[in-house]
Order: sequence, then structure tokens, then C-alpha cells
Amino acid sequence: MLYLIKKSVCIGIILLTATLILNGQNDTTTLVKVGDPAPLFKCRTIDGKSIDIGKMKGKLIMVNFFATWCPPCNLELPVLQKKIWDKYKDNPQFVLIILGREHTEAEVSAFAQKKSFTMPFAADPKREIFSMYATQNIPRNIIIGKDGNILFQGTGFSEEEFSVMEKIIAEKIK
Repeated sequence: MLYLIKKSVCIGIILLTATLILNGQNDTTTLVKVGDPAPLFKCRTIDGKSIDIGKMKGKLIMVNFFATWCPPCNLELPVLQKKIWDKYKDNPQFVLIILGREHTEAEVSAFAQKKSFTMPFAADPKREIFSMYATQNIPRNIIIGKDGNILFQGTGFSEEEFSVMEKIIAEKIK
């Protein structure tokens, strides 16, 4: 009897996992997929630097979309600061840009200062950049390869997914 219960639980877990994977592949909020050329955009960071990803071929680019009110974003950003930005900020082959979805430059600046972040933040007050990549869901991370194509994208925050991003960056930054 116990064997049948364990078997049923295992089958249930397998079916649930398969359903989650299939639903993730049918994510209608994501407008671009891994392997696609990354939509090009320009922005200005809160410290006045211009970023034009169209002129950054040959560099590994990580784009993070967040909102100040988003609990998973607020969990992820300190990890991003510590595990990625602090490690690669001086590498000329790496670019990080964190975009405040539906936030003004003043809001993003106040947030970054309050949290003592040193990462490059920019505002996306009208979702102009975000809408090139997706319609919903933050935090959202995109890693763009040196060839300008999307290597990775994910939504939400989990330690497991963050570890995947760390591995991709470590491998591709060489």
C-alpha cells in the first residue's frame, strides 16, 4: 500500500513538473526567445552615462528589469550586486544595465541611493524598452551574447535560476 502511495506521489510530481515546463515554453508575456537577436535600445543611466547596446557587439550584456515596489526584485538586486556586479564591474567585456520599469529617473536614483547600490540603473518610465522584450512579469533578466543574440532570459527570482545566470556569465565572459 505504501509503495502505491509513493508511486502515485512520484507520478504526480513528474506530471506537475512536465506541466510547468510546457507552460513555461508557452509564456505569452515574453516577446523574444533565446537565440533571437536582442532588441536594440539606448538609455541613459542615473549617473549620466549613455548606453547603446547596438554598439556593444563583442560584449556580454545583462539586462535586468525591476520595479521598486516588487518584492522579488528587492530580493534579487542585492544578490545581483554581490554575485555579479561586484565580480565583473571592472571587466571591459561585461555590461550590466538595470532598468526601472515604469519609474522616473528621480525614483530610480532615490531607490538606488537608499539601498546603497553601485550598479548602473536607468529609468524606463513608459515601458518603451521593456515592451521590446515582454508584456509582463518582473524581475526579468536577459543575457545577451557577444554576437548580439539572447543567451538566456528568465523571470522571477530563485537561487537556482540565479546560479544558472552566474554560470552563463562566467563561461561566456572568457
